[in-house]
Amino acid sequence: MKQGFYNILRGKFLVSDDSFKNWRVILFISVLALVMIGSSHSADKKVHEIARLTNQVKELRSALSDGRTELMQLKMESSIVEKMKIKGIVPSDIPPKKILVKSFQEE
Repeated sequence: MKQGFYNILRGKFLVSDDSFKNWRVILFISVLALVMIGSSHSADKKVHEIARLTNQVKELRSALSDGRTELMQLKMESSIVEKMKIKGIVPSDIPPKKILVKSFQEE
């Protein structure tokens, strides 16, 4: 048993007569390790991309909220009245009248 352990440490299993089987197994395990490393890197890239897109969605939602708030303030009557006073336009004291149009149908 001690001799077998020394043979493994010295690498005799790689140069012996039946070493072709050992080399095939080593090559197969190496290829599997490379595939695992590649898939791990791919998964990490996807995780980072998802995190980046999540942050971008949060920023866009915040911008949407800010835009809605600003739009609501701009649409307020008091805001419009203030801006029109600067240009010399004031709201009318007389309320508007509704105009009704009657259509005539020929018989």
